[in-house]
Amino acid sequence: MNPSTSALILGDLQNDFLHPDGAYGRAGQGHPSIAAIPGKLAPLVQAARKRGVLIAATLFTLVPGRGGEPIISPHLKALRPFLKKGDFAPGGWGQQVVEPLAPADVNVEKIAYSAFHASRLEWMLHKCGVEDLYFTGIVTNGGVASTVRDAHVREFHCTVIEDGCAAFSEDIHRAAIEGLRPVAKITTIAEMLQTLAA
Repeated sequence: MNPSTSALILGDLQNDFLHPDGAYGRAGQGHPSIAAIPGKLAPLVQAARKRGVLIAATLFTLVPGRGGEPIISPHLKALRPFLKKGDFAPGGWGQQVVEPLAPADVNVEKIAYSAFHASRLEWMLHKCGVEDLYFTGIVTNGGVASTVRDAHVREFHCTVIEDGCAAFSEDIHRAAIEGLRPVAKITTIAEMLQTLAA
């Protein structure tokens, strides 16, 4: 893990997804494996930060539209009808990275599953000299998988930190990880900590 060419991606690890007072927490939407991610990842984020690895957070954002009402895509509105004005708002508490992992070096707003879609992520990574991406985040079968595949076609070297990701069920998480093996190396938090310590 070369600090000058590597970035640790924190995918959607935000208050509105993970904090009990966030949008999903208030709606009772969660899973124990998702809730455990910040605590599991904190030692890795600290070690990467100490080594000078770029910490890049992708932040799911509901952009305000007419009257300040959030622009919510139809599929998301059907899946998560509880989302409302103020949730995932740009610059708001809910949009921010959860406290155990903050601060990120760079924050990139995203509006779709893939953090590359209509965002400045690729531009930022190139400007920072990044070639190697190490992915963590939620959910494995959604934002993580979509962003990894987009990174692969953009010819970044992709590594997915398996236990640094989670989904709403263990079966879905495992299936998503298996589906990413053709386009990414799969590793663990423990293996990454050993690499950083070497």
